[in-house]
Amino acid sequence: MNNEYSRRSFLKHAMLASAAAATPGILMAGQRGPRRIGPNDKVNLACIGIGNRGGEITEAFAKTGLANFVAFCDVDMGAPHTQAILKQFPDVPRFQDFRQMFDKMGSQIDAVTVGVPDFSHFPITMMAMGLGKHVYCEKPMARTFNEVELMMKAAKKYPKVVTQMGNQGHSEANYFQFKTWVDKGIIKDVTRIDAHMNSPRRWHGWDPNIKSFPVTEQAPSTLDWNVWQMATQGHTYNKDFVNGQWRCWFDFGMGALGDWGAHILDTAHQFLDLGLPYEVDPIKLEGHNNFFYPMSTTLSFKFPERKNMPAVEVKWYDGLDNLPPIPAGYGVSGLDPNIPPPSTGAIKPAKLNPGKIIYSKELTFKGGSHASTLSIIPEEKAKEMASKLPEVPKSPSNHFANFLKACKGEEQTRSPFSIAGPLSQVFCLGVLAQWTGEKIVFDRNKKVITSSKHANELLIGPPPRKGWEQYYKV
Repeated sequence: MNNEYSRRSFLKHAMLASAAAATPGILMAGQRGPRRIGPNDKVNLACIGIGNRGGEITEAFAKTGLANFVAFCDVDMGAPHTQAILKQFPDVPRFQDFRQMFDKMGSQIDAVTVGVPDFSHFPITMMAMGLGKHVYCEKPMARTFNEVELMMKAAKKYPKVVTQMGNQGHSEANYFQFKTWVDKGIIKDVTRIDAHMNSPRRWHGWDPNIKSFPVTEQAPSTLDWNVWQMATQGHTYNKDFVNGQWRCWFDFGMGALGDWGAHILDTAHQFLDLGLPYEVDPIKLEGHNNFFYPMSTTLSFKFPERKNMPAVEVKWYDGLDNLPPIPAGYGVSGLDPNIPPPSTGAIKPAKLNPGKIIYSKELTFKGGSHASTLSIIPEEKAKEMASKLPEVPKSPSNHFANFLKACKGEEQTRSPFSIAGPLSQVFCLGVLAQWTGEKIVFDRNKKVITSSKHANELLIGPPPRKGWEQYYKV
């Protein structure tokens, strides 16, 4: 595929969608709101994506005891990875196309889970919100900056629709500790954050001198390849596009940054009020090519002064040997038990396990990923501060229960699109720096890239293929 997409071309394609071609999600937008769910009622939940990570999400919602599964949707109902959920819940109606599911069962659905590849989040979420369905969307919210922007606009347009991005640590110990420590002045005057993910990735070992996409292979007879592609275009089936391999490719996934950034930087981004960066500099891109992610990446994100807080530089490090500087007194980097294993198996040990080092003017903190809490380093300083640390409240609900309780009006979600959207857009800008190899200069107010016309066009990305244009209207 050619990466030279134009904004004008996108807008032209988008205008081709007539009212007659619009989906129910667009035609009925604003005409119906979510069903009021009684205190003793369960949330009628439809799960879109029930294999791999989607299956884990489904099981997590089942454990809350707050959900009633009314529909399952997956583009490959015959795949081995979907069978566990189907055997566990054999009587739930099944669909391969989310549009058909909404058409046939929309009146029975209160909320949906979106546990599908990054590039697929957008159309499903937009249709669901337009139909008045609450949405739990796996992280990151979408693949392009513009898609995230439209999802945030839709959330404002449909304020009764509950949204939650699936960075599950955002409802656990790390969330409440970070918030409390900022509120009580333990974390203050942060000037630098080093975030790192140095475990092996799926594309490590691939040839970075790639000149084209993989050759066409025969798709499994059970897979609806047409629906799998969603709004993307120009790809034929290859096993290296599916079952998690999609994360490797710029066209489909968000690499290590989009995968792990939402579990490592989420609390710092929210409680330090970082917003969007004004500059993203690809300091290191080892094995850079135009198709899949580099073998190692170092990105510098620069955020301006905010209110009474100083400017912050966030550096992102991925790659097996691409470690951040380790401060004196860091201690041991153990694999935190709070980090859940990926659907492909256990996390392979790395020289430095996923996490972050936070530097403030007075204190230095080290932390892991997901629910992992921060500790003050070195140990001598931690002992000195121990008596000054405030009590941290415990979480009243995990991320999945939090979403379902919010659907019932009992809680507010902790990672709604208004909070998760700007975080996801930070990752979108980082990916553009990885893809283009260019320093990104960004106007935070106008939300445009001023340093490169090409990069600015990629904020929107390619035109959606025919039949998918209507999701880009809010």
